[in-house]
Amino acid sequence: MENIDPQHTESGEAPKPIEKDYESHKEDPGPAKPAVTEKDENGGGQALKWVLPIAVIIGLIIWFIMRK
Repeated sequence: MENIDPQHTESGEAPKPIEKDYESHKEDPGPAKPAVTEKDENGGGQALKWVLPIAVIIGLIIWFIMRK
């Protein structure tokens, strides 16, 4: 059977608002403002945009060679 941790299920609730006063919500804080508003300029997506198509082309070339 599957081991489902109830902490990690989607509840359908709206996400918590950005945390403004950490001290008053120490037990159950919301996300910090930079975590929500920070721009992802140097993320992994930029590398994957080039690596995945090249990997697919190399995989197809190898598959066509091995098929014969």
